[in-house]
Amino acid sequence: MKVKIYKPSQTVTQSGFRNSQCWVVEYPKQNDLGFDPLMGWRKSNNTQKQIQLKFDNIDQAIDYVKKNKLDYIIIPPKEKKLKIKSYSSNFKYNRID
Repeated sequence: MKVKIYKPSQTVTQSGFRNSQCWVVEYPKQNDLGFDPLMGWRKSNNTQKQIQLKFDNIDQAIDYVKKNKLDYIIIPPKEKKLKIKSYSSNFKYNRID
């Protein structure tokens, strides 16, 4: 079982960086769902897919994974591309959207 270590990206609807500063260790999601015979609800015996462990830096996340003898994959964070422009560029004559 390989766990993912990644840095979550900033959400589209928020301008803050609070949730995108930590590194996350996430167990793989396995589809071992069944039906409860009495109620007909979906059930699962695997609760690891609900766990997301958050760490301040990548070294702490790797130390945790190695201490628990888990295989892991590190997904590098995507760098944000900034377009540098000024306010006056909104009013240019040959503006391209």
